[in-house]
Amino acid sequence: MEQRIIGRTGQKVSVVGLGTWQLGADWGEVTEKDALAVLDAAVESGVTFFDTADVYGDGRSEQLIGAYLRDRPDAGLLVATKMGRRVALDPALYTLDNFRAWTDRSRANLGVDRLDLVQLHCPPTPVYSADAVFDALDTLVEEGRIAAYGVSVETCEEALTAIARQGTASVQIIFNAFRLKPLEQVLPAAAEAGVGIIVRVPLASGLLSGRYTKDTAFPADDHRTYNRHGESFDQGETFSGVDFATGVEAAAEFAALAPEGATPAQTALRWIIQQPGVTTVIPGARSPEQARANAAAAALAPLPEAALRAVREIYDGRIRAQVHHRW
Repeated sequence: MEQRIIGRTGQKVSVVGLGTWQLGADWGEVTEKDALAVLDAAVESGVTFFDTADVYGDGRSEQLIGAYLRDRPDAGLLVATKMGRRVALDPALYTLDNFRAWTDRSRANLGVDRLDLVQLHCPPTPVYSADAVFDALDTLVEEGRIAAYGVSVETCEEALTAIARQGTASVQIIFNAFRLKPLEQVLPAAAEAGVGIIVRVPLASGLLSGRYTKDTAFPADDHRTYNRHGESFDQGETFSGVDFATGVEAAAEFAALAPEGATPAQTALRWIIQQPGVTTVIPGARSPEQARANAAAAALAPLPEAALRAVREIYDGRIRAQVHHRW
């Protein structure tokens, strides 16, 4: 699989990585056996980048990856985690002492001496402008607790503020065929600054797979049920903030763009991969089959110009008015 350098880390990662929120919580139950099978299928398919967070299952996702790393120390993986959402979202809590405690917990969960990449996990907006926060992150690098740091953001404005920081190695942002705003400023700014772009929610929480209808129901412990209107965290994390019924209709149009031999989900991932400035995309997977199918998107031919225009037309016609002003 194609490998790209992830910003200022200087390290290479696969263009399709694996997001592991679903292995911890909030997407329905996933057993330990199934979770480890997903990780194994991803690696066997060429994936070299896992993304997790200390809050996914309160550390379960990190622990599962740690168990996998113990069994496969030669897998050649770069593992990114996140910190900052196990406490109240109060800028005053983003201190060096807390950062040390949080990263020490993640190091223990993952079974490593030094974390490859730590991202602030969608912190309050004022945090991005706080010199003391980034000084503290620099200290973690100097102490050897972490190799590099980045941020996971909700908005384009937050991304641009983070990109302007000299120590920021990467920015993780929601970007997909239903969320085009990052194309305007964020991706060009990151490319110019040498900052990596990690794309999350690439399938709009599954909408772009084309598998849902307006009547599709999700389990009660799935965020696509309990956070549909932003009840528990930012609404943009669920269906990219798109109204479900609207998204289903738009997804049907998008599915028609899939080239022969490719699924709509693979087409959505291929569309992201070929956007200038993107380093890696991190779809989740709850089964080995999903992990392998996601990885296979990297081998698809670039989408033709007509398909790219059609994506823009779907967005402008159905989605833009709902989401563009917010994210």
